[in-house]
Amino acid sequence: MRIARGLTAAFDPRPSSWAIVGTAALVGLLLAFLPIGAAIDRTLSAARFALVPQVASGKVVVVEMDAQSARAIKRWPWSRAHYAAVVDHLRRAGASAIVFDVDFSSSADSPGDTAFAAALERSAGLVALPTFGQSANSADQRTIDALPLAMFRAPVALASVSIQPDTDGQVRAMPFGTVTAGVPRPSLSAYIAQTSGTVNVGFPIDMSIDPATIPRLSFIDVRNGTFDPARVRGRAVLIGATAVEMGDRYATPLWGVIPGVVVQAMAAETLLRGVPVNGSAAVPFLLAFLIVAGVVRLRSAALFATVAVALILVSGAALLAQHALLVTYPLAAALGMLTFAGCACGIREVAGRFRDQRMIDAATGLPNGLSLAAERFDSAECTLVVVHLANYDSLVAVLGSRPSGDVLLRIADRLALVASGNRVYRAADRQLAFVLPQDEPVDDTLDGLRAILLQAVEVSGRKVDVAVALGVATGASTAIERLLADAALAAEQALQGGGFWRRSVADDGGLERSISLMGELDTALVEGGIEVFYQPKYDVRTARITSTEALVRWRHATRGFIGPDLFIPLAEKTNRIAPLTLHVLRTVVRDLSGWRTAHGAVTAAVNISANLLSDAAFNAEVERILGTSDVPATALVFEVTESAAMSDPTSAIAALKRYRALGIALSMDDYGTGQSTLTYLKQLPLNELKIDRSFVQHAHVNRADGVLVRSTIELAHDLGLKVVAEGVEDQACLDFLKTCGCDVIQGYFISRPLPLPQLLALLADPSTLAA
Repeated sequence: MRIARGLTAAFDPRPSSWAIVGTAALVGLLLAFLPIGAAIDRTLSAARFALVPQVASGKVVVVEMDAQSARAIKRWPWSRAHYAAVVDHLRRAGASAIVFDVDFSSSADSPGDTAFAAALERSAGLVALPTFGQSANSADQRTIDALPLAMFRAPVALASVSIQPDTDGQVRAMPFGTVTAGVPRPSLSAYIAQTSGTVNVGFPIDMSIDPATIPRLSFIDVRNGTFDPARVRGRAVLIGATAVEMGDRYATPLWGVIPGVVVQAMAAETLLRGVPVNGSAAVPFLLAFLIVAGVVRLRSAALFATVAVALILVSGAALLAQHALLVTYPLAAALGMLTFAGCACGIREVAGRFRDQRMIDAATGLPNGLSLAAERFDSAECTLVVVHLANYDSLVAVLGSRPSGDVLLRIADRLALVASGNRVYRAADRQLAFVLPQDEPVDDTLDGLRAILLQAVEVSGRKVDVAVALGVATGASTAIERLLADAALAAEQALQGGGFWRRSVADDGGLERSISLMGELDTALVEGGIEVFYQPKYDVRTARITSTEALVRWRHATRGFIGPDLFIPLAEKTNRIAPLTLHVLRTVVRDLSGWRTAHGAVTAAVNISANLLSDAAFNAEVERILGTSDVPATALVFEVTESAAMSDPTSAIAALKRYRALGIALSMDDYGTGQSTLTYLKQLPLNELKIDRSFVQHAHVNRADGVLVRSTIELAHDLGLKVVAEGVEDQACLDFLKTCGCDVIQGYFISRPLPLPQLLALLADPSTLAA
């Protein structure tokens, strides 16, 4: 298993992601309904048109009342005889329609008016004249309708020339029609394109049409008949002022200020391509919302690239809809959402990187002590393990800083095997730390870890031995810094004492001061919270399991597994060890009764506390349990520690002789750690010796330990005792013990402690044994 070198991930569904999504949606709604959104869309409209430039169709020709014509005619207002001549020339040239964007609502010179009326009669309905509404004056905002003189109306169509700029003064839309003098009239553009629509409902003008591509003729050339008739044949002709001095000019998003007649021509060109509509802001809003919901989960480069692509895709889709489907969707809300989400995620990313830099060990990429202190755990209590590298300075001196960091990573990889998904932290230069899963027994887990950490670490093609000592502290998960300090101190104490791991003294004191813990033990005994696991003992000569050791486990409802090294000393101090041991004995006798049919030769060992050897009530209850059971006493082994036997030899010898008389086999546990003499050893009615793991686990590599183990085996055999070696954790150790003539081995290399169902499965199929 490989430990990640950082805390970042490609996919990170964090609560802040949903906050960004919600805020982005709010931004989108505000832009969709507030004036600022409309202002942004107006600003964007020029770019939307500029990206897809188009050429006019040529079906509309503008006859310009331009500066050239003004110079030639000179007098303003022009006599309408000039308009009459233009109508006659255009009619004869074959124009399909002649549409004026010129005010004919008042009289001019009488001969000119008469000539123009006659020309209109001759056009036989080919001409359309404008109507419009205007304010009465600056103080009176009522609208006065302006229609052509009555003498001009009969043979012509009437169309509206009303143009309504947006609030910023720019023209972007044209109505299909307006009402003048109480009559609905089509706009000039709708009339030219022969398109129907709803009065006072506008359509967006396609500003991508380049006004310079609209065909144009000078008014004076048409009046004089000096133009090519082919340029107007079959086309609609729109006549209006383009000279600056004549006014009638409007601002547009892309083309600046242009004449009103050109705006009318562009509107007509728009309708000739199809009827455009304004789409709902909900469509791009929903699209952007879906994109934001996905984007906020991304990190680093993928995030920014995706936001950029999303902006391009949404804009591209809007352009496609606008120019291919003739649907113009407002983009302010969608682009605002995407921009906000990108910026918010970017800020979060930068802040996260600064935070991660503080929370990450630069040399290894592992989370550091600050990260551990900031961790939030599901349970109220947790068990913290600190791994102290005793020879770290030597590793740095030999390997250098970077390879030493690789050593830490290799060790962290191994620790992750027992951390079960919890992260491994570099708490200090020479210390790693991790939190044990709540449902794992501390002693079983760390005993199993011992074998893993004993193996050499390979770095840069060379193998190095790493000397480690572990410290354990259990307490409130909200006080990680205190637990870290306690566990680190315990690790140093384990190193100084020559042990592999040690529990923090603060743990013992804290739990001992707990008023309720031993009361909870009584409840656990009644309700089944105290469990019995069995660790197999492997007979070297017969190559099979011949016995087991019963080990007590407390699965606490809120604390998880409480190690026996914690609650057994407390039980001894509070006189609760007797009921606990009797509970274990009853469980073992019951389990023995169950497995004897298939595995009758397999015995079970029970640990007996020193406090109980001279307890008459306890010994009487032991005899009662055995007397009421079908399990023979010979199926049991009582294990007594060497220090217990030697603290009061007289009482111990008497109690052990009573057990032996019942048929119970006796074993001296942890031999070698006390101060026994050969005299006492000869006097005790023992059947076997158990050599303590502190001597066994390194006996195959440590000469002094090897001599002690070999001599102890020889001594025990000379005294007629069987020898059990505990703490066997690899094949090399097993091979050494075989050469020494050891009888039975016990340790994680054979099996860790197992609940009864797993033990029975192992007994039924011993091929799964490592040995």
